[in-house]
Amino acid sequence: QVQLVESGGGLVQAGGSLRLSCAAPGRTFSSNVMGWFRQAPGKDRTFVAAVNWNTGTTDYVDPVKGRFTIVRDNAKNTVYLQMNSLKPEDTAVYYCASASSRLLRWDYGSRTKYDYWGQGTQVTVSS
Repeated sequence: QVQLVESGGGLVQAGGSLRLSCAAPGRTFSSNVMGWFRQAPGKDRTFVAAVNWNTGTTDYVDPVKGRFTIVRDNAKNTVYLQMNSLKPEDTAVYYCASASSRLLRWDYGSRTKYDYWGQGTQVTVSS
């Protein structure tokens, strides 16, 4: 049973920061890329950021560039999403996901490339 465990969501004021964590205990499954997606109420789940476990290559959606940073810790099998300068439009449920395939960078944002998903963690940014 593959399990991705997310934590770190919460309520924060605009301009504040949060750090999300996604742990893959044991990581016995094959994972090449870890991504973060988010889903606001009534909207589709969309790509936020991703990182390659092996190379450290990252990609971000434009609205979060310069504000969010994705970091992987191979020793802990954990990926972090540091979110700074948060805005009300960042409010969503955030999901981490794992892709088994060797993705090219331009595929990092494709939701269908990811095999396993976490349960989601709520991030709410008040104005």
